[in-house]
Amino acid sequence: MPSINVILTGLGNIGRTLLELLVADPERLPRRYGFTLRLVGVADSSGVAFDPNGLDMPAIIAAKRQQRGVATLPTFRPDLDVVALAATADYDLLLEATPTNLRDGQPGLDIVRTALRRGKHAVLASKGPLALAFGELAALSDWADDLSPRSSRPALRFSGAVGGALPTINVARRDLAGAHIERAELVVNGTTQVILEQMAAGADFATALAEAQRQGIVEPDPSLDVDGWDAATKLVIFANAALGQSTTLADVSVRGIRDVTPAELAAAWRAGGRISLVARAERQPDGRYTLSVAPETLGSDHPLARLSRGEMGFVIYSDSAGRATMSSLEDGPLGTCQAMVRDVIDVLRR
Repeated sequence: MPSINVILTGLGNIGRTLLELLVADPERLPRRYGFTLRLVGVADSSGVAFDPNGLDMPAIIAAKRQQRGVATLPTFRPDLDVVALAATADYDLLLEATPTNLRDGQPGLDIVRTALRRGKHAVLASKGPLALAFGELAALSDWADDLSPRSSRPALRFSGAVGGALPTINVARRDLAGAHIERAELVVNGTTQVILEQMAAGADFATALAEAQRQGIVEPDPSLDVDGWDAATKLVIFANAALGQSTTLADVSVRGIRDVTPAELAAAWRAGGRISLVARAERQPDGRYTLSVAPETLGSDHPLARLSRGEMGFVIYSDSAGRATMSSLEDGPLGTCQAMVRDVIDVLRR
């Protein structure tokens, strides 16, 4: 049975939960897909652990639960930093889950660049590298060959970066292939969903944010969620990957949820709808899309008004496929980890 050597960069909520998912059911991948994953390198803010024979995943999980870094592990390598790990280790596939950095995308951007330049496949949960350098990373990967199975370039996958387990990119690019997407409305920030629902039920902002943090879905910097930048980042990735439009954050009009009042929330809910932070792409007569993120009142007849309990979802309108709607209720970061697993399977099926 093939054993795939992987490195994992980032051990926050997503990275740690991914390891927990793999350890909880070690036969999940070999039983159904005929391969195993051998973790040979891992990195967090304290440093790098590396063992070419495979790291002890339960020990890593235990350390993170005890709020200890990998620097406390016997396999700690003080001579390596995270980019050096990606540059020198013997591995087949990178799993990238470092925190979102919208200033310069680091360290995730250099990690992914390094892996792809070495011909290593990359599966990302992190959004910064894709939002800031999509064109560069696409050119280094099989996206340059339109994801052809005959591509000689390494695979780049990131479905978990746009709505967790929601197959947002997959539906828009693969399942709606051949259709002209006229409008896409994405509710893909679970933090603001929870906050707005809690506030509609009477909680103040601080209490609502604390509940979202308890669920493990808030960015390390909560302002990325609250001020709309996480949703905008996901919309940039969606525009580049699914709409084929070269896009940066500067192309998106962004307004967060800080100005939404309890009265507005209550009124929307009384009318059978809700207020959600919506990432919107609308096709213009010249074929380009205008892009925006803002809180919107969704009437009772809107497909996304049915979302509740922190659910995320999207609705896509196209000329030949009509309206496609999907929603997802996830358990904290587990949905993003599931998306990373499906991306790994997709890469290895090549």
